[in-house]
Amino acid sequence: MNKTIQVSSRGRDDWVDISREVQAAVSESGLDEGVVTVYVPHTTCGIAIQENADPPLKVDITRALDALCPWEGNYGHGEDNAAAHMKAVLTGPSVQIPFEKGRLMLGTWQGINLCEFDGPRNRRVIIHVSP
Repeated sequence: MNKTIQVSSRGRDDWVDISREVQAAVSESGLDEGVVTVYVPHTTCGIAIQENADPPLKVDITRALDALCPWEGNYGHGEDNAAAHMKAVLTGPSVQIPFEKGRLMLGTWQGINLCEFDGPRNRRVIIHVSP
């Protein structure tokens, strides 16, 4: 089963928790166990599983990515968003999460996040649920 959701980011760098939407897709599938793949078909954002209980942590991660991939780099990319592409390479475009008894098998503090690096934008996220 595939489900596509729309996610809107609020700033150039933004972390948007999509855990509820992913769980809803698993529930809608009617499957008891399997794996869900969360994929973003864009080149300047990524998907990451990270702690959702302490918001400053996402700020810390964003700062670390900015240090690795500064916006004012000496890039050859024709647009002004080369840093966003590099950050997306580091986070990756997808994650897979197993589920059993219809529930995602995330850790206590984990959440699924769309990581925006070139916003604000409206993004498409594809959720694929399989047995």
